[in-house]
Amino acid sequence: MTPVVLMSTSTIILLVVIAVLVAGLAFLTFWGNKQQKKAEASQQQIEAAAQPMTMLVIDKKKMKLTESGLPKIVIDSTPKLYRRSKVPVVKAKIGPRIMTLIADEKVFDIIPVKQEVKAMVSGIYILSVKSLRGPALTAPPKVGFFKRMKNKITGK
Repeated sequence: MTPVVLMSTSTIILLVVIAVLVAGLAFLTFWGNKQQKKAEASQQQIEAAAQPMTMLVIDKKKMKLTESGLPKIVIDSTPKLYRRSKVPVVKAKIGPRIMTLIADEKVFDIIPVKQEVKAMVSGIYILSVKSLRGPALTAPPKVGFFKRMKNKITGK
């Protein structure tokens, strides 16, 4: 005769929850690796198509994709979820044309306004920026919440 092992219901529930968590973690790891490979492949394609351009930056700001003034085909090709999100938009004069471009998040802070820069551009996407004249470009220091409030109060 074999001994019967009795498990309480709480033990069974605990084991099921642990099994579901392990399965979910395995799925997220697999899916994350797949998405990372896709992102790396698309980044390589963007960098392969990049070309240097000299541009005069007119204006830059973060605005919703639908309000940014980008071509309609660009807005239509983005998923609906991302159309309401804010993107870094740069308005620049490239040669005789004034164009609206999207900047990389890392590059957006160092783009100077009303200055000429040499930028690596892939389609309408700005990948990197170098100063054409003057000192090298650096990002302005981030101002914290309390320092910003102190500057508002003192009027600086």
